[in-house]
Amino acid sequence: MPKVVVDVMPKPEILDPQGKAVLGALPRLGFSGITDVRQGKRFELEVAGEVTDELLADVEKMAETLLSNPVIENFTVRVES
Repeated sequence: MPKVVVDVMPKPEILDPQGKAVLGALPRLGFSGITDVRQGKRFELEVAGEVTDELLADVEKMAETLLSNPVIENFTVRVES
């Protein structure tokens, strides 16, 4: 079955306390070389049938109205095989 993935991330100007917490924990766990962490969400939508332009437009609408908060988040939609 085809899968459409929606990745949602906070906009760059929005504070990301979860990302900062992960960034602070990495050195304590022995990891180095990471200068920033941003935490987001990933939605995987299994599709019945073919992925069409109309379906992708519907997923964009879903992402804009339900899966993300467009005031503080950006999203991307892609097809994964």
